[in-house]
Amino acid sequence: MLEALKQQKLADNLASIRERIAAAALRSGRKPEDILLVAVSKTVSADFIEAAIQKKVFHFGENRVQELLEKYDILGESCNWHLIGRLQTNKVKSIIGKVTMVHSLDRLELAQELQKRACAANRTIDCLVQVNVSGEQTKAGVEPEALFPFLQKVSLLDHIRIKGLMTIAPETDNPENIRWVFRELKQIAVDTGWEKLDNITMQYLSMGMSNDFETAIEEGANIVRIGSSIFGARGR
Repeated sequence: MLEALKQQKLADNLASIRERIAAAALRSGRKPEDILLVAVSKTVSADFIEAAIQKKVFHFGENRVQELLEKYDILGESCNWHLIGRLQTNKVKSIIGKVTMVHSLDRLELAQELQKRACAANRTIDCLVQVNVSGEQTKAGVEPEALFPFLQKVSLLDHIRIKGLMTIAPETDNPENIRWVFRELKQIAVDTGWEKLDNITMQYLSMGMSNDFETAIEEGANIVRIGSSIFGARGR
């Protein structure tokens, strides 16, 4: 069990985050419940996650497959698991049936492996396509101009459902400097939605983290991935 001090800090952090999400949602003309909070739980212990579940957080994002599997073995289906980090093809078979959504589909080879493993398990897996809107060489993701041809190919894979897009904005001390990234992904989603491709919807925009989620919500995010503002600062 977590000591009382940590429990109280977690409760305070969640209350603050929820208030800020609600305010940003209202500024964007939406309801607070329209925004899905994914708590980024990398390096967070299972008992800390369990404490968050008790406070009605039910979606958790993990960067590494091995860490996700270790926590899944303890907590199972008491919450929804999101794979938000880069996914290697040789790890795909381990997550089928355990992950609610993959946020980081970024290449055809990975899509084909997801299709293969999901088909073998008689399942369909929900994915978001990661788009490298900012063009940073250090970030993964499909280039915006390559997105539609990529989606055309993925739409033929009947055991994958593309539910929207994800991006990671550049780090900055001033979220206003990266507002354009979120705005551009929203426009890409709108343009893509008009194409009516099979197995592809633009239901979700996963964008915004601890330092910029309010700006992301204002520009159309309906999934935010928040870690340090909930659980405190952590190492990589």
